[in-house]
Amino acid sequence: MSNVKEVMKKIIQEQPDDASYEEIMRELAFEGMIERGLEDSRKGRVISNDEMEQRIRSWHK
Repeated sequence: MSNVKEVMKKIIQEQPDDASYEEIMRELAFEGMIERGLEDSRKGRVISNDEMEQRIRSWHK
């Protein structure tokens, strides 16, 4: 499904009837984060685990 509106409809319809606005928004945001990550991966915008580890260690200095 590449149509954003269709993806959003599907996610909303999959939620339980008693889902809160916040829960639905959280699921929609999560889907967006996954899609952005997959797009980054497809375009080669990734770093190695070692590089990420070095970056995290630099935050503690």
